[in-house]
Amino acid sequence: MQRRLFPLLLLLLGAALPAAAAEQAASPFFPYPLKVDRLPNGLTIVRVPFNSPGLIAYQTVVRVGSRNEVEPGKTGFAHFFEHMMFKGTKNFPEGEREKVISTYGYDDNAFTSDDITVYHSYGPAAGLEKLVEIEADRFRNLEYSQPSFQTEALAVLGEYHKNAAQPYLKMEEELARTAFTKHTYGHTTLGYYGDIKAMPQAYSYSRTFFERWYTPDNVLLVIVGDFDDDTLMQAVRKHYGPWDRKSASVNVPAEPPQTQERSVHIDWPQSTQPRHIHAWRTPAARLDTSDAAIQTVLADYLVGPTSPLYKELVLDKQLAQELGSDFAIHRDPHLFSLVAVLQEEDHRAAVRSAFEAAVKELASGKVDAGRVESIKSNTRYGLLMGMETAKSVATQLSWYAGIYGTPDALAPHYQKLSQVKPADLVSFARKHLTDSNRTQLTLTPKMAEGQN
Repeated sequence: MQRRLFPLLLLLLGAALPAAAAEQAASPFFPYPLKVDRLPNGLTIVRVPFNSPGLIAYQTVVRVGSRNEVEPGKTGFAHFFEHMMFKGTKNFPEGEREKVISTYGYDDNAFTSDDITVYHSYGPAAGLEKLVEIEADRFRNLEYSQPSFQTEALAVLGEYHKNAAQPYLKMEEELARTAFTKHTYGHTTLGYYGDIKAMPQAYSYSRTFFERWYTPDNVLLVIVGDFDDDTLMQAVRKHYGPWDRKSASVNVPAEPPQTQERSVHIDWPQSTQPRHIHAWRTPAARLDTSDAAIQTVLADYLVGPTSPLYKELVLDKQLAQELGSDFAIHRDPHLFSLVAVLQEEDHRAAVRSAFEAAVKELASGKVDAGRVESIKSNTRYGLLMGMETAKSVATQLSWYAGIYGTPDALAPHYQKLSQVKPADLVSFARKHLTDSNRTQLTLTPKMAEGQN
């Protein structure tokens, strides 16, 4: 399965989603009409009629990710359970669902992140009513045997080994472990290696996990494309209406403030390029603040392709092969980062100094207002250009709805972004991009041992 790795204030897990909303007209920030209803059991259904003759995108957003994994020894379960959701039911035993999906020609997959799990299908509108039936069935009535569970656990272990062959997973693990001492963001979406190896013995817990989080009040359906709304909603009410579980309510540990700089080093045993990361703990994505929007702009401002840092380190001096940020919106306070893939280990000190100088310059009040406006415009038009198919529209809606917990979150998020001022970047840098709030990660490959 696909998954997203390392791409508000404390919330209760499984918090109730909002009630039904009236139909919303197109706006400058979301150019399509949007309909939202909520069934009595709490299931939220988001629909967007879209000019895609004969095609629909159907996505199920479950607000569960590695963030929810609060029990010791049970990390990685949100991702693991994504796999189990393809194992079948009495009505559609394992393999039967896939036969139906392939008969209609649907593109069908899923991904898990720190905060959400999304199941997505894309294909012919002619199969929509059947798709509603089989999707509702597996979310209500999933079944799998212990041997099937154990086989899939070994497949997940193999996925971990595959990812661990590249330096990125180790970097993500070490950065998360160093930056977070209490919050569940301290482990990755894949989970701790020891927990993954122990998964074959967790069959009983897996059923608990399903009952706890795969509930109608913790799920949104997002349907975009060519469909008759009345027919769709009749099918949804028929097949999802009897679903009656309630989501759990457990507290995620709050992360205490960081009071001094932290660092972690990785000696990578194979040949690769050296890496360098500066990361700061920063506020969560909430629609009543501009923190998420500011960080979205700030990432491009500091290390985007039009930034002075990119010009200096990548184009002119060629000290780095790549420059960017791993920032992504999160339900709880997470990380804002500057990431460099170095040309050589000898360039590390210069890159570190350049990072520090760029942040210090911004915090001093020196900001290029023209670049800020250009970044905002580019981000907005990039969003619009990225919503040219039913699938891409559904994916955007699903991501923002899942993180914010509000079905129409995409438009207010981008409205907040349009309102970001140059002074907002300055004040944000002064408050959050401080030395005492910073975590540095360095990775040196075997080929660079002995170099300074």
